[in-house]
Amino acid sequence: MRLRVLAATLGAGLAVTALTTAGPASADTPAGRHVRTGYAADNTADNTAANKAFFDAVLKSVAEKRAAHPDLNTVTVTYDASGAPTFQQEIATSVSIWNSSVSNVRLQAAFGGGGDFSYYEGNDPRGSYASTDGHGHGYIFLDYAQNQEYYSPRVVAHETGHVLGLPDDYSGPCSELMSGHGPGPSCTNDHPDANERARVDQLWANGFAKALHKAEALHQAAQSPTGKR
Repeated sequence: MRLRVLAATLGAGLAVTALTTAGPASADTPAGRHVRTGYAADNTADNTAANKAFFDAVLKSVAEKRAAHPDLNTVTVTYDASGAPTFQQEIATSVSIWNSSVSNVRLQAAFGGGGDFSYYEGNDPRGSYASTDGHGHGYIFLDYAQNQEYYSPRVVAHETGHVLGLPDDYSGPCSELMSGHGPGPSCTNDHPDANERARVDQLWANGFAKALHKAEALHQAAQSPTGKR
């Protein structure tokens, strides 16, 4: 999967870019250039690191923008779905599911393209995956074959869950969205369970707290005798 993320305000009506996009890596791209976590990957240390790197990249960008705009109350993550025309309905469904499931972060289509994360489609022997370079560039890649073998809305919602900070848990039941391919192709659940919903809200609430602390520190530094100009 490919993602782009954007931080925005709900109360003040401001919108600020948080995460920019990079195009999908080809199947033969050296593994060291990007970290990625796939729908059918393994529960390995590398995949755990990829999950963390993805969320850290998002949170870092949001914290910086939150520090610059301490009046922000809710984070809006914007996305560009133009690179995945075959999956427009699945992406729209995934966005609707997540927006109705959590309250501290909201997914929104980027007007005129260029969202914080992007969706792309194509063929890749690794299947669908979320990828980041660890420096604020990420995307979601949707593989044709895998989305035919597995329930496509679940694949898209699962990969979008990585953008919101959730790790893979392939040993989980079908009722757990982030169990991914674990329950097998017959699993058609495309909604996060109560624990996953609570975890996303907690992650973004904590992100706000960290960003607010940084904003207050910057404000105090600006007001100090040595910080004034």
